[in-house]
Amino acid sequence: MGYPEIAGVRHRTVAVNGIELHVAEAGEPGGTPVILCHGFPELWYSWRHQLPALAAAGFHVVAPDQRGYGGSSRPEPIEDYDIVHLTDDLVALLDELGQSRGIFVGHDWGSIVVWQMALLHPERVAAVCGMSVPFSPRSEQSLIKVLEAVMGDRFFYILHFQEPGKADADLGKDPREAMRRFLCAIGGEGAQAQGLLSSLPNTATFWDWMPPAEDLPPWLSEDELDVFASEFERTGFTGGINWYRNFHRNWELTPHLMGAKVTMPSFFVAGDRDPVLVMAPPGGMDGWLDDHRGTVLVPGAGHWVQQEAPEATNDALLGFLDTLEA
Repeated sequence: MGYPEIAGVRHRTVAVNGIELHVAEAGEPGGTPVILCHGFPELWYSWRHQLPALAAAGFHVVAPDQRGYGGSSRPEPIEDYDIVHLTDDLVALLDELGQSRGIFVGHDWGSIVVWQMALLHPERVAAVCGMSVPFSPRSEQSLIKVLEAVMGDRFFYILHFQEPGKADADLGKDPREAMRRFLCAIGGEGAQAQGLLSSLPNTATFWDWMPPAEDLPPWLSEDELDVFASEFERTGFTGGINWYRNFHRNWELTPHLMGAKVTMPSFFVAGDRDPVLVMAPPGGMDGWLDDHRGTVLVPGAGHWVQQEAPEATNDALLGFLDTLEA
């Protein structure tokens, strides 16, 4: 499989936790690795601007296609995508790298995974940075039960994703157009709260929810869109959607995390126009992060902050990483 060439970035496949992960990496191995975890519907390529920048600063940086995505394994059972499997993949990746601890950076769903990594495997996490999705402490009910009660008969994408095969087929009708809409609609140019908090009936489809985009934003070229589109045309969306189908299972698996706090150094980055922050304001993290070293909201950026504003994102990340060396 060919991957787009980025100076200094190399690719390999590693066997971890009973599956194979494709990883892109840059910089020389040796110190504590910085592991970049993408979200939905994304790939290692979402970190194309961070890999060279972090490597140039002296870090060994690793960006996997996570379980279900791109060049990595896509197990069939839905339960193979629960939070135990997803965090165990990262533990095994650390083992494969020969490192006892890593610095974990996650965006979107990857943010959820790295926050949970900090709770489930604190001894393996030197520091953690979430992007776009703030840390949320365990609640009395699972997110799915809360959303069912709040949304009623209205469309909400997370609920739409729950029925096996339904959303997969919906997006699979035209993966290229689906990716175009995803990347354009909730970026800074199109970010609006109603894009996620929809008033559509629950019989709506993805195509009713995400508006078409005539032009690509300045941060996304046709060639870059093609990298995402061609991979999802090949793999489909089921692997990534299966992460959503484990929200309730994840809650059932983690009762011991009630009241748990993030103890290691933490950081948060998001675009100030990210519609996710309407649902999950960063202030919800207050009191739950014992060593929080800052929150950066990038002006004008939407949900895809590390792609939309790479220089601002890289500056924020490097500033956080510098505090760990002090």
